[in-house]
Amino acid sequence: MGTSHLQNVIVVLNEPQNLVNIAGAVRAMMNMGLRRLRLVRPAEFDAWRIGGIAHRSEEVVNRAEVFETLSEAVADATFVLGTTARARTAHRNYVRPREVAGKVLQHARDGTVALLFGREDRGLDNDALDLCHASAIIPTDPVYSSLNLAQAVLLLTYEVFLASGGEGGPLPRGKRSTRPATMEELENTYAALEEGLHRIEFYKAREPAAILRTLRTVISRAEPDLQEAGLLRAIGFEIGKYLDRADEEWRSGERGGQGWESGNQE
Repeated sequence: MGTSHLQNVIVVLNEPQNLVNIAGAVRAMMNMGLRRLRLVRPAEFDAWRIGGIAHRSEEVVNRAEVFETLSEAVADATFVLGTTARARTAHRNYVRPREVAGKVLQHARDGTVALLFGREDRGLDNDALDLCHASAIIPTDPVYSSLNLAQAVLLLTYEVFLASGGEGGPLPRGKRSTRPATMEELENTYAALEEGLHRIEFYKAREPAAILRTLRTVISRAEPDLQEAGLLRAIGFEIGKYLDRADEEWRSGERGGQGWESGNQE
């Protein structure tokens, strides 16, 4: 559907009481690609202080619109999605954020959509919810269902952002990440581990085939790249090299008359 439709999505904060919460909501909007904010009778609004809390947010704060009534703030919206912590006794169109996010964007193709959030201490009242086409309930633990205003803004706008195709790009890879290991390279790794375990007598009463099969399962599940497979292979080789060095040192000491028994006689 494209992130371009996000420009038609407006976050409306109805009577926010705390400037820090406004700043948190602005920061959430910036994270999720939204730039249009409307405030209805905020208890305080100081663009300079908000900018000090939500850094580089001037694009949102300087364009923020302040209204005296909620009806004016949503007058141009073709779809208004309210938020509430719980279902009320009045019959309403209750939805979950994830299921309604696509609908928000569908309406945003043709006009303005308002995401409406209530004041921190009591949320949206019934009169405000009457202006909404639907009311989103963010799922939480029922024992503690109350969300901070900025948290609610972040969670709802996150779902809208994802629905718009905003995946945020590929996940970062480590500096040393390489191509996936080939089957031949993995077989060399398994062979090195098998030999190393044999050298330290790891199998003993264990069935070697079963141990190696489990190792194959674990390593295959991890889908190691070339560098990671090489590290595992080196572990197997180094076990053998360590034992060879220890054996050679012991033999050298024995030939020089400095074996353990000789060196510890009184």
